[in-house]
Amino acid sequence: MGARLSSIARLTGAAVAAGVVVAGIALPAVGGSGALFISASEDLSFKPEDLKEPPPAEVTRILDANGRQIAQFYEVYRESVPLSQVSDIMKTAIVAIEDDRFYEHGAIDIEGTFRALAKNLATGGVSQGGSSITQQYVKQVLFTSANSKAEQAKALEASYARKYRELRYAMAVEKKYTKDEILEKYLNIAYFGASANGIEAAAKRFFGVRASQLNLVQAATLAGAVQDPNMTDPNVSKAHKKRLLERRNIVLDRMAELKKITKEEAEEAKAAKLGYKGTALPGGCESSDYPYFCMYVRSEMLTNPAFGKGKKYRKAQLDRGGLTIKTTLDPRMQAAAEIAIKKHVHASDNPVAAEALVQPGTGAIKAMAASRKYGGDEDKNEMSYNVVADAEHGGGTGFQAGSTFKTFTLLTALKQGMKINDGFNVGSSYSAPNYWSFKNCKGKNVGEPGWPVTNDEGGGGFKSLASGTWGSVNTFFMMLEQKVGLCETVQTAKSLGIHRSDGLPLQEFETFTLGINEMDPVTVANAYAAIGARGKYCEPMVITQITDRNGKRYDYKPKCKQAFDPEVADAAADILSGVFTRGTMRGVGGIGRPAAGKTGTTDAQSTAWFAGFTPDLAGAVSIGDPRGSVKYKLNNVMIGGRYYGSVFGASVPGPIWKDTMLAALKGVPPTPFTPVDTARFGGCGQSCQPQRPVRPEPPADPFEDGEVLYDTHD
Repeated sequence: MGARLSSIARLTGAAVAAGVVVAGIALPAVGGSGALFISASEDLSFKPEDLKEPPPAEVTRILDANGRQIAQFYEVYRESVPLSQVSDIMKTAIVAIEDDRFYEHGAIDIEGTFRALAKNLATGGVSQGGSSITQQYVKQVLFTSANSKAEQAKALEASYARKYRELRYAMAVEKKYTKDEILEKYLNIAYFGASANGIEAAAKRFFGVRASQLNLVQAATLAGAVQDPNMTDPNVSKAHKKRLLERRNIVLDRMAELKKITKEEAEEAKAAKLGYKGTALPGGCESSDYPYFCMYVRSEMLTNPAFGKGKKYRKAQLDRGGLTIKTTLDPRMQAAAEIAIKKHVHASDNPVAAEALVQPGTGAIKAMAASRKYGGDEDKNEMSYNVVADAEHGGGTGFQAGSTFKTFTLLTALKQGMKINDGFNVGSSYSAPNYWSFKNCKGKNVGEPGWPVTNDEGGGGFKSLASGTWGSVNTFFMMLEQKVGLCETVQTAKSLGIHRSDGLPLQEFETFTLGINEMDPVTVANAYAAIGARGKYCEPMVITQITDRNGKRYDYKPKCKQAFDPEVADAAADILSGVFTRGTMRGVGGIGRPAAGKTGTTDAQSTAWFAGFTPDLAGAVSIGDPRGSVKYKLNNVMIGGRYYGSVFGASVPGPIWKDTMLAALKGVPPTPFTPVDTARFGGCGQSCQPQRPVRPEPPADPFEDGEVLYDTHD
């Protein structure tokens, strides 16, 4: 066997030196007595072969609007760093144990390779690698870039054919890069165990420090871990830790043998404890302080073609691309929403409150908060989905939006030329005159003559656009929707981005104006933000900038359109501002600056809402029971430690919205609404309040016409 080895060494060495093609070599088969034939044309040509080097998977970081990290995504935990950010002792340790002649030999270390080959032939297997750091880098590239388990297995197979392929790739790598560049690439791609890929991640995971801060004991530990990281993973068991300690000491002895450190330094380091800290891996959205916002960002990256063609590509970029994603999240506004919700709703309550804040004129989502923590622990009453958003962004089915939808009917009436004081007489009950009184957008008759709609608090008499809105009078809005058109109202809502939370088509029935469709706070808040922006609708946005791993920056701007005339928005804002002073929010009050909004409560208090806006910020708050809002209504319930016989929009959502806005807009100069165009919308047109007959005695009661200026029903 010795003669055969000598012959192989001479033949292979000559081939490497001269770069000539050898006819063929018969080697003992690994683990057997047969022969493995490697043809010269395939494996022993020893011509350099270019290695495809796709960038290794890296962590993607998510930042808030101020540039502070709030979450990160990764398929494997890796953070690449330049060699200058790796401590010198770490570089010394890894070279000493893995390839002490690294800076002296070329792509192939003949001495090391055949020393290992001799041992392998003697044992009948591959017991010693003998690979240079360059070859190990090649193997790591082939393994990490494999697209299947079969390809991964091939990259690690114990065969001489694989070894020779690595040599050819290594020759090309050595020509392409300097030794320092190769060492940097190897340190960033190597797996150290404990789910840590690359030296920076390993330093943080094992010892809670940066790679630049590693000391002798720590460096020797990590240098020892790369040989067989699965067997020395300190996160697995005490036996694994013991093996890692033994490997560390081997590294220290080798460093002393090579005179990289003194024997005294080696002995002192060997006496130290392992020191493994097991720093928690930075997780995804579940470990973020802002899980609901984080979920929205992740879903937006996966579903929005603006961030790359194809979901598979976008997912790879998010989980492997090492991106830095800057978002719209405002920590101060987020805190305002969280504190306000916590004040009124407990995490242990069955009903859950959710709130979204959106900037008018940009669609930027500034905050997303809920009364419950995100997670899968039912015993802790955690939420396992994004209750603030729609299903496309990790949400559920949502809650019926109630009377917040009356605003879309109001806008439609103003668009069609009705004036603020236009209206009609209504009763306490309404039934469609005919089936064709309401037509959906497909032209189908959807009127329900036998299905009466009532007002909980009466509310009959003459109602104008203003007073009908302030009192949130159901019968008035049914008549108004009949007048302006169901489809026209639906189209107004759609122009403001309204869509069902569950992704199904909007239900276009005569009760559309009463909010029968399930919504989420982000969608409703963004629709109301368009009114605050004088009819300028912007798509919801959470990502403003993406920087790739190479430092190339991509900026993203708001996508907006003018949904309706600014003057229509001004008139709607004027009417909706009266909700705080003369309507359903009168008992709660305003926020000390121009503001407008609408309460919303569904049939029999299944859910409750408030949606409101200023020119600077809009928000929507919902509350309902996720176990099933129809079955578990908001009647006779404890919320936030307080008993409620019935929950309306002004009971819980309204106060949450108010407290949020007071804190979120603190220090922000108030922006006034644009005054109403009185020539266009002032007074009344052809639908004025009928003149009452003169009554000499007694003096007329200003409320005897049945107008309800403050009505708890909404």
